[in-house]
Amino acid sequence: MMVEYTTDNNKVLVAGTIDSPLSFSHQIYGEGFYTCFIAVPRLSEYIDHLPVTISERLIKDIDLGINKPIQIEGQLRSYNKFIDGANRLVLTIFAREITNEISQDKNPNQIYLNGYVCKPPVYRTTPFNREIADLLIAVNRPYNKSDYIPNIAWGRNARFAQNIAVGDQIKIWGRIQSRKYQKKYATGEVEEKSAYEVSISKMELVDDKTDEILDEKQ
Repeated sequence: MMVEYTTDNNKVLVAGTIDSPLSFSHQIYGEGFYTCFIAVPRLSEYIDHLPVTISERLIKDIDLGINKPIQIEGQLRSYNKFIDGANRLVLTIFAREITNEISQDKNPNQIYLNGYVCKPPVYRTTPFNREIADLLIAVNRPYNKSDYIPNIAWGRNARFAQNIAVGDQIKIWGRIQSRKYQKKYATGEVEEKSAYEVSISKMELVDDKTDEILDEKQ
């Protein structure tokens, strides 16, 4: 049975500082949307640089200057964009509420997703024998749309994920992370690019009979 869309299927809270100038992105039904990046620090002192999309309706009375503090509540959304001769999945945090006041009592990078596995999970181990599994989750949106969100699980979550089937409903808690990688072209040119994904801290397989929860402490 498919779960009806609610805003509770996809919830994000991120807090950090503005990392790039606000730039116009697109317009829908007369409403303009702008994009920028925000810098969100981890406990490890690594900084995630995350893309954000903000409606013109939300930017009044908000200071979006470089290095200004910002807290955003919204959703992680995906869309296809034609890049380098092929359609690519592009992720952005779609803001529903923004403020320059950061809540000190909240985790500055958190996401909750309730969706469906749409590709077989890929389990692997790193050269340092760390277990990893990649999952692609489809999360329902209105008007028969879905957001396709890449996720990465670690340790026993990764071992559990390798047995999840396409079509299974899953709930995920974690954080949004950025990472750099190198794209090599046939010409020999190498370009540094950024990828975005959800790092899973807890996951729950939804079943008619039981809910199985795994929690991976990072």
